[in-house]
Amino acid sequence: MTSAPRKHLALALGVAALLTADVATAVAQPSGHSTVERLRRDTAAIHALGVSGVQARAVAPDGRQSVATSGTADLKTGRPVAPDGYFRMASTSKTLVATVVLQLEAEGGLSLDDTVDHWLPGVVRDNGNDGRLITVRQLLQHTSGIHDDLPGYTTPAEYYRQRHDVYTSEQLVARAMAHVPDFPPGEGWAYSNTGYVLLDMIIQKVTGRPVHEEIEERVLRPLGLDQTRWMGTSPGLPRPHAKGYQLFGPGAVVDVTDQIPVDSENLSWVTTTRDENRLLRALLAGRLLPARQLAEMKRTVPVSAEVQQLWPGGRYGLGLVERPLTCGGTYWSHEGGDGGYITLNGVTDDGRRSVAVSMSEARGDTPEHILGQENAAGALIDHALCAGDSGTP
Repeated sequence: MTSAPRKHLALALGVAALLTADVATAVAQPSGHSTVERLRRDTAAIHALGVSGVQARAVAPDGRQSVATSGTADLKTGRPVAPDGYFRMASTSKTLVATVVLQLEAEGGLSLDDTVDHWLPGVVRDNGNDGRLITVRQLLQHTSGIHDDLPGYTTPAEYYRQRHDVYTSEQLVARAMAHVPDFPPGEGWAYSNTGYVLLDMIIQKVTGRPVHEEIEERVLRPLGLDQTRWMGTSPGLPRPHAKGYQLFGPGAVVDVTDQIPVDSENLSWVTTTRDENRLLRALLAGRLLPARQLAEMKRTVPVSAEVQQLWPGGRYGLGLVERPLTCGGTYWSHEGGDGGYITLNGVTDDGRRSVAVSMSEARGDTPEHILGQENAAGALIDHALCAGDSGTP
């Protein structure tokens, strides 16, 4: 699930002449193993849709990795995609926020049944919004009913005008409070970035520190995730990285890499496929949460009918999505997309097999393109998690 209203903006196939050869490059030794070859084919299939750059990394139960790239990191120069390139984490950071909340719950710092008003008196109110009726759990699982209204751009002119705008958490919440709720708390499901803005505010109220500092101390440092970084209000990414592109109508291709994420506290994280795999494996293996809190995270509810089109059979827990595997069982994930970058990922229930794919172009100009890209990336995830154990040392 993407992070902001700009999610449906993307590049189309009109830039095909600028793409590098439609061939996947596998970075793996030995190269003949089926996992690597399957990953090569799947990254090439995504690139063939018109996605400029793709990188994917799968990790087997024994820790061996298979890496494949396809396309280009720069439509002007044809520079190849780096297998360890940075990208914007976008909504995958919701898993980080949820992990911190559940750690605080385990420590007795808060309860999942606490109301929003308990921690943020008077913040959620007006137009039928009532923080006295919404719980922390409902914020985490998108059942609060709070309407989502983050700023976004829909034209090149709006992008250039707004790309460096900075918003406070209070300003973002105020936008949501201008709307009536989507439904009474607990009586529906609707993806709400604003709910996670409120969780950021609650974490700061409980700990006295910004959420990004809590994430760094509680999750990143213990796991050694030194390729996951909070960029704050910086509009760029560390090197190497592929440029992110979007389409604003037929032929209107814009490099949108240079921008400040609308929620700079929650959505300014950058990461790599290496670190996303490490994060998901550690989380599902029980290295970040006690058993009771991990079980709470994995208690799911059905998502909306609209989102079911993107996540067939999908259910949402606390900052974690459960989806079925074609080979049986389910996997856990949280995709993200913003500013030209779309990422899907997955880890098996035991935390032993994982995969992440980052695409540096969003084909969001039509519902058909959105679904086509989602399905192609979802197939890559499914194939990698259902594969045999071969990979690279």
